[in-house]
Amino acid sequence: MYRRIRHRRQSAQTNYRKRFASLKGGMARVVVRKSNKAVTMQVLKYGESGDVVLASVNSRELRSMGWEPRCNIPTAYLTGLLLAKKVKGKERDFVLDIGLYRPVKGSVIFAAAKGFKDNGANLHSGIEFDEKRLSGAHIASYANSADENEYKSRFSTYIKAGFDVKAIDKKFEGVKKELMSK
Repeated sequence: MYRRIRHRRQSAQTNYRKRFASLKGGMARVVVRKSNKAVTMQVLKYGESGDVVLASVNSRELRSMGWEPRCNIPTAYLTGLLLAKKVKGKERDFVLDIGLYRPVKGSVIFAAAKGFKDNGANLHSGIEFDEKRLSGAHIASYANSADENEYKSRFSTYIKAGFDVKAIDKKFEGVKKELMSK
């Protein structure tokens, strides 16, 4: 046991001081992790034999709602909304766990946390975000201003999926409305 803890500490996989401080409050943790293609969120509660997963969401689940998920700010926000919808009634208070990521204002991690908080969850954090960036308006304006070759090379995966990037903010509002209503 001690060998595993020492290994995780030395290889910078776990900061045990931060973990212990977050566990002292007794609140469930909202864990946000991102990869190159997806955003994953989980709600974890401490248990004697290990953490217990109360709810889990991957951004790929948004595909069923007509959203083409990537690891970007609008997708992270919608993933947070979806997790908050799944966890309603299970817990009351939550604390954000960003792991070893640096806390950068306006990042994908905080967009996911803002989505979780905006759907009615009591997340203890002071997150502020620009609404235009949450909706993907900055992506749509870039797509509209890009020439045809640049547009095709930058957004080729969206084009293959049949997703209109130039209207991403309008699609975002539709999916957000669907997630907030249920």
